[in-house]
Amino acid sequence: MYAYLSGTLAGVDEDAVVVDNHGIGYRCFVSASARYHLPPVGEQVKVYTYLNVREDAMQLFGFLSEEELAIFKLLIAVNGIGPKGALAILGVLSAEDLRFAVMSDNAKAIAAAPGIGGKTAQRVIIDLKDKLDQIPSVRMGGGERDAGASRILTEVAEALQSLGYAPSEAYRAMEGMEIGDGDTVETVLKEALKKMAFL
Repeated sequence: MYAYLSGTLAGVDEDAVVVDNHGIGYRCFVSASARYHLPPVGEQVKVYTYLNVREDAMQLFGFLSEEELAIFKLLIAVNGIGPKGALAILGVLSAEDLRFAVMSDNAKAIAAAPGIGGKTAQRVIIDLKDKLDQIPSVRMGGGERDAGASRILTEVAEALQSLGYAPSEAYRAMEGMEIGDGDTVETVLKEALKKMAFL
């Protein structure tokens, strides 16, 4: 029904924002991480939305990128995860972090989200493993990896898999790697291969 809301950020509370659009205040639930990337109250904001319709309520969920919204939709399709659970996962894991957690079978990272248990985290990994590659991996700034770093990590993962390593092994080797300005696919691949020797 609503693709996005664009207007003035009128307020921010613990789990939601209010966007003023021509005198109407729309309350949207947002993730904890999204709140840190909002502009100051009173400035313009664009929020991509998902309308959740229940018997007793209509709820808007807001996202700062179309990619985050797409991942949210994948998460709520997982059995046992509702909109609030999906938002909790996106509150502790960025799109890129979630991709790495899924590909490296890191259920513990997913289960760090409030209300998400170990079994549900395993279900997320099983259901999303073949779907996340359809969505570009993005971060929203604030000292996080840029598109160039994400490209390097993706190419290194592909190189490791071409060498015969399983996707989960490849992503586990790259987990937590920091990509500097001078890093290339070759330098990161060498570092990953060193880590593989100790996994």
